[in-house]
Amino acid sequence: MKTIGILTSGGDSPGMNAAVRAVTRAAINRGIRVMGIRRGYSGLISGDIFEMDVRSVSDIIHRGGTVLYTARSEEFKTEEGMQKAIQTCKEFGIEGVVVIGGDGSFRGASDLSARGIPCVGLPGTIDNDVGCSDYTIGFDTAINTVIAMVDRLRDTAQSHDRCSVVEVMGRRAGYIALEAGIAVGASAILVPEVPYDIENDVLKRMEKISKTGKKHFIIIVAEGLEITDKLTEIIAERTQMNTRSTVLGHVQRGGSPTGYDRVMASRMGYHAVELLSQGIGNRVVAFKDSKIVDFDVQQALSMHKEFPVELYKMAYEISI
Repeated sequence: MKTIGILTSGGDSPGMNAAVRAVTRAAINRGIRVMGIRRGYSGLISGDIFEMDVRSVSDIIHRGGTVLYTARSEEFKTEEGMQKAIQTCKEFGIEGVVVIGGDGSFRGASDLSARGIPCVGLPGTIDNDVGCSDYTIGFDTAINTVIAMVDRLRDTAQSHDRCSVVEVMGRRAGYIALEAGIAVGASAILVPEVPYDIENDVLKRMEKISKTGKKHFIIIVAEGLEITDKLTEIIAERTQMNTRSTVLGHVQRGGSPTGYDRVMASRMGYHAVELLSQGIGNRVVAFKDSKIVDFDVQQALSMHKEFPVELYKMAYEISI
């Protein structure tokens, strides 16, 4: 393989740049040309592509977001769009592509692989919801961002004997809520994966904790539940406590990646180049059982990640 492309797709996540850097330099070190594809599959269709060298990725390892930009492409989901992308690959001499993103991005990679362009996917999403991988690029940074924000909220919550209901990202996944909730000592954590009852899991819990002398509370809620405003109103009405809601939003997707995210992204990017340099495609790189491994894309997409219920139970017991 003489030339590969690299793109980032879907939502951005801290550490994507570290992966881009690792892929670029590992490939060039093997004598492989690297083409940067801007704005994901949209750029692959339109030909928004440029050649990268070792200096193209200088001083990006510490930067959040993605220097290649990212986008979602409806056109690529059509056969016509995929054929345009394949034609672009031929025009630029691209023989394989590294795709950094989530499950949706991997489906696109699988479609390209099936049409003769070998692709390797890297799991890049703060949600940590890729089934085949125990860890996704950006998750650790997102957790640390939530911790920093909630620590600040706690200062004012404590000063005013206030309850702060904090909504964190995660769509259908509660991994950010769970781990950040443990890290900040939240009194209650609500996630999509575990059934909850506001009466017992929040109100009565707050009442029980209040009897131990605690006067302020942090409640962490995953955004996918869509109950933040309602929950805030219920708590205020039932407890007569000054209760405020805070939606952290996209600050969780930005910022300089942590050391852990930089190292994991670099390891995964390097592994992707090892595969493509051997002509191996239709794979997803993953972190499984503390090792960097890879799976067939279809196998990866079919895998289900079990939510750590025991960790959730632990959080419940120690946050009193």
